[in-house]
Amino acid sequence: MSGVTNLVPSDVVDKWRKDFPILRQKINGKDLVYLDNAATTQKPNTVIDTISRYYTEINSNIHRGVHTLSQLATDEYELTREKVRQFINAKSLSEVVFTRGTTEAINLVVNAWGGAELKPGDEVIISEMEHHSNIVPWQMICEKTGAILNVIPMNDDGDLLIDEYKKLVNEKTKMVAVVHVSNALGTVNPIEEIIEIAHAHNAKVLIDGAQAVAHLAVDVQKLDCDFYVFSGHKLYGPTGIGMLYGKESVLEKMPPYQGGGDMIRMVTFEKTEYNDLPYKFEAGTPNIADTIALSAAIDYVLAIGFDAIHAHETALLDYATESLKVIPGFRVIGTAKEKASVLSFMIKGIHPHDLGTILDTEGIATRTGHHCAMPVMTHFNVPATARASFALYNTKAEIDVLKAGLLKTMEVMGV
Repeated sequence: MSGVTNLVPSDVVDKWRKDFPILRQKINGKDLVYLDNAATTQKPNTVIDTISRYYTEINSNIHRGVHTLSQLATDEYELTREKVRQFINAKSLSEVVFTRGTTEAINLVVNAWGGAELKPGDEVIISEMEHHSNIVPWQMICEKTGAILNVIPMNDDGDLLIDEYKKLVNEKTKMVAVVHVSNALGTVNPIEEIIEIAHAHNAKVLIDGAQAVAHLAVDVQKLDCDFYVFSGHKLYGPTGIGMLYGKESVLEKMPPYQGGGDMIRMVTFEKTEYNDLPYKFEAGTPNIADTIALSAAIDYVLAIGFDAIHAHETALLDYATESLKVIPGFRVIGTAKEKASVLSFMIKGIHPHDLGTILDTEGIATRTGHHCAMPVMTHFNVPATARASFALYNTKAEIDVLKAGLLKTMEVMGV
């Protein structure tokens, strides 16, 4: 723990909160306390206004029109690509592919890269703490190609066992796909070391950054990963828009993921010539409005700055952990050395679903269940956990409300 002092003044946080209109409402007659940010973040006015402005002022299909609206929409769409490129420090615009989200981005890599590269006996490595989106697609392609799926184990703190990982990597390893920040545990993985070890064995690396990009600055060139993926809706942006970063040299060799309009240069009944990067992987009419709004979300986060966000969220996590652990029967699931903004927990004698249901009557939104990470639940021998996850607009006062809600739940449940 790094202390429980909120390094961001409360008046500053209050100013941030005013940017999010949903936070002003009441749930079940109580002020909304939104602590489900790992599932999706709320949206600031600037994102909402951008979506509205698109549909009221420039709604048009992109890339194909010579009329003014089409050109305006195209310009803003491609400006977002440049904004994303800068945000993650990709080398080229050709390396930024828009997808519907993290899940589609992973499936794109699995099918386009894995379908072309994996052969019987090849090996793919994932970790024990992966989201189902970074497990199931790899299982499917391994079944299809005859490749072997290996798993990096973790300890009971929720840290990956890097020494065991080193034993798994060998000349047969073709891909290492790991999460940057665990959605179920909050663990921040040592991805720099993971990438370096994989590359020493000529393996490619995919990093699932869905839980990382709203909390940590990401530099894909410094990381030297081959692929990095994230979703806009966990970055204060809209749903239905995500991003695949891929090294240009790797993407060039990959076949298209889907066929259709915009991913082609020339089509005849005899042969189709595919478009240049990144459009080769962007078939059909994209989610134009939400892509443009993603640009507004990135601007919003960068205007606040990751230093302030990290300081505030770290203070919240520390305060919540210290405050709640005094509750009888309270157990934290995931006590890794480095964590980001996620507190998964149980209270002895109360099922997490009951916790979540009763907390909701107090206006407190948490997440309960397996968090699309069933192997994590299996490791800790629990059916599910309750999860409070924090964002820049959360406050210590809301954690106090959460504590009171948990104590009330215990009283209601007779624990």
